[in-house]
Amino acid sequence: MQSKLTPMADIWQHLKPRQEAVERALAEALRSHTSDAPPILAEAMGYSLLAPGKRLRPMLCILACEANSGTLEEALPAACALEMIHAYSLIHDDLPAMDDDDLRRGLPANHVKYGEALAILAGDALQALASQTVCAGYGPRAASVMCLELARGSGASGMVGGQVLDLIADGRILNPSGGCQPAKSPKTQGADAPHSLRELEAIHIRKTGALFRSSLRLGGFAANATGDSAKHLDDYANAFGLLFQVTDDLLDVESTAEATGKRVNKDAERGKLTYPGLIGIEASRIKAKELSDAAIRAANAFGSRGEFLAELARFVRDRDR
Repeated sequence: MQSKLTPMADIWQHLKPRQEAVERALAEALRSHTSDAPPILAEAMGYSLLAPGKRLRPMLCILACEANSGTLEEALPAACALEMIHAYSLIHDDLPAMDDDDLRRGLPANHVKYGEALAILAGDALQALASQTVCAGYGPRAASVMCLELARGSGASGMVGGQVLDLIADGRILNPSGGCQPAKSPKTQGADAPHSLRELEAIHIRKTGALFRSSLRLGGFAANATGDSAKHLDDYANAFGLLFQVTDDLLDVESTAEATGKRVNKDAERGKLTYPGLIGIEASRIKAKELSDAAIRAANAFGSRGEFLAELARFVRDRDR
């Protein structure tokens, strides 16, 4: 199916009403569910949750729901929960013990602004708030299914597990004993660093891809998607998650901090293995094209209702930030 949308950047003009609905719902959920919390905790949570962003995971959730004839309103609580999980993960990823970033979305990282202790607790609180938002937004049956998927996507077998594998590869976590050690020299890879595309993708299917998959699935759940529709969403998610990571790795090599809103070239400085580092820049671009084509094919299975999903895959493939 040929996209009817005009140039790629216009996708965000089409999605702007949905983004604005998510922004309002996030602010309201934070306000209503932290009214009894220590004010400084609510402030630190809001600092990361409400920071400017495209709300990609909420958009995927909403578009998956709409692709299955659901509505924005039906998807909105799940979309907000996904952004809360994402915000929590960014706070924790930026910590010195993790990816050690001091800049996020063009602003000081949460731990730089509020200190490590409060940043950790703000992330913990956002994780809990995600489940609370789902349970408040849906009936018991739908909420239980969604919370289960959210836990799978963000937990030990998903995003957190991927982060552990990434830290093992960097030499920051000993394997298999489970003990910790200080980070190695920035230009020294861990002994368990991935040496093949398969090993690298095993990390990113969990660390990056799992929450994307949950985003598509929660949108499908909100619209009661089953059978082939659910499979098409999974096919899209599998391709989209790796596509996002490939382009993210390319941006770290080719972009600037001004464009991305975060530090660049940090992966190379640490000796971290990335797609460009493993297969080269040109092969990474080819890989991104193959993955975007696969995501677009899955989106096209929904006909015109999948057009925005297809366009998002094109956007991620061609993005410059």
